[in-house]
Amino acid sequence: MQRIARIIGIASLWICGNAIAADARAWLDRTSMHLGETVTLNVEVSGDNGASQPDFNALQGDFDLLGTQSSTSMNIINGQSSSKLLWAVGLQPKRAGTLAIPAFTVGSVHTEPLKLTVLPAAAGAVGKAGDELFVEAQATPRSPYVQQEVRLTVKLYYALSLIDGNLDDPKMEGLVVRKLGQDSNYTAEVDGRRYRVVERHYAAAAEKSGALELPPIVFRGRGLEPNDVNSFFSRGRGVTAQSEPIALDVRARPPASGNDLWLPAQSLTLAVEGAEADKSIRAGEPLTLTVRLKAQGLGYEQLPELKLPPIDAADVYPDKEATQNRDDGNWIYGSRERKFAIVPTRAGSLTLPALSIAWWDTEHDRAAISEVPAQTLTVLPAIATGATQPQASVAEPAAAPVASGTTTGPVSASAISSSSDNELRQWRLLTYAAFGLWLATLVAGGGTWLYFRRRTRMRVATLTASPPPRSSNFEFRSACSRGDLKTAARALLRRARGDRPALRNLGELARAVADPNQRAAVEDLERTLYGAGSADGLGERLLAAFRDGPTFPSAQSSAQSPVLPPLYPFEIRGSGT
Repeated sequence: MQRIARIIGIASLWICGNAIAADARAWLDRTSMHLGETVTLNVEVSGDNGASQPDFNALQGDFDLLGTQSSTSMNIINGQSSSKLLWAVGLQPKRAGTLAIPAFTVGSVHTEPLKLTVLPAAAGAVGKAGDELFVEAQATPRSPYVQQEVRLTVKLYYALSLIDGNLDDPKMEGLVVRKLGQDSNYTAEVDGRRYRVVERHYAAAAEKSGALELPPIVFRGRGLEPNDVNSFFSRGRGVTAQSEPIALDVRARPPASGNDLWLPAQSLTLAVEGAEADKSIRAGEPLTLTVRLKAQGLGYEQLPELKLPPIDAADVYPDKEATQNRDDGNWIYGSRERKFAIVPTRAGSLTLPALSIAWWDTEHDRAAISEVPAQTLTVLPAIATGATQPQASVAEPAAAPVASGTTTGPVSASAISSSSDNELRQWRLLTYAAFGLWLATLVAGGGTWLYFRRRTRMRVATLTASPPPRSSNFEFRSACSRGDLKTAARALLRRARGDRPALRNLGELARAVADPNQRAAVEDLERTLYGAGSADGLGERLLAAFRDGPTFPSAQSSAQSPVLPPLYPFEIRGSGT
């Protein structure tokens, strides 16, 4: 009986131990730190093993989350059991000041809110030459034009063994940044100390003018001490370094650049191929013209669409445009290429108009124009003008052999006439046969040409009926930032047609969107472009309303229908236009 009582007592204590109410608490490994350092937030719950991980996403506004670890422990003391579940998350503050850490819900219990004091970065936290770790960032030029490429170079110098680490990419509101090429790894000696170096290159473009300050580029990682004998088994220590902030003075578009599309580039070339002066062309036969536009320091999204003006005495059929971005590790190169089938409609002279595009030469800080001069080609008739009849040459007939006993004499005129008539009839028959074959060839060739032309027109009509939508996010934001409302309207329609291909103008877009703010902004844009509306602040309103794209009702049909070309498309100007 005593043994049974002892067992019942132990079981009772076990049940009572598990019945203890769950409890949760949160704490920081330190409550004060400098910007650029890391801190660990611990959240622990006891008495409830079924609790799930807290939602730490609420911290992303003030912190970078560096990873989460969890552990579980269980203790039995004097027959009483207790369990604990711990989560530890690394935090990197984004700014200095007093940062609030909210309460977390863990199962059925809540933690208490916390506060963290973040001081400005310490003088030695930035890092400098001679330290075991430092980051260096450079920008060229420091006073760019709006949308001009700024070349950013970021270098990480380290003289210790790194286990892992992360070097942030430069980012800030109003600055478009693209990474160029691959990282370079090499060694360098700075102030008498040898470092291993990781070098990266970026292309950045400011979307608006004014003073900008690029935040420091931060590196966070773990490193091993060179003289640590137990470094093989060590997890290392946390190391941090950051660059100095970079100040940019972004200049506005100069008045001397005119009113065309703003294209600040290091270089820009416009070329046309396929229209050689000595090339033989005929009416009805297509001539393929290839137009290429290349820019150094601009992406293809910033370049205008390639178009040809109407050409007298010829039909023009554009092919689909080919676009590309590439880089050489320092510059971004954007290009557009388009082929045009030009079919002369009659013989004579065919004049291909001059093409030109205005841009801003950032290397010499001046306005520039790339152009291709007009060219006149000779168009031959579709068919030959006629066959030249051969002239029969009547030679004196050779003397006929004379039979023995026959009197020889001169050949009579009637015999000569009969021989000439026979030859003439033969030539006529050959001529008629050749003319008949020529007519048959003409009919067959004309039918083939008409069939080819009809098929070409049908293909072009099909291609132009429903052009594929193009991404115009960068062009829209840039146009709104600089107040170019015509370009903003064109880019906005292109963005909207990605979801609603049937939209033809701003009025239809205003009626289609579901957001009242978007509808009001589009109506004001239409009133300003085609009426007497005010343009003050309209670019900022458009940018705010359509920052995430047009909003359409989910029930609206998305069936495609023919789309008219934009009301104010940007075209490469021809001569005289």
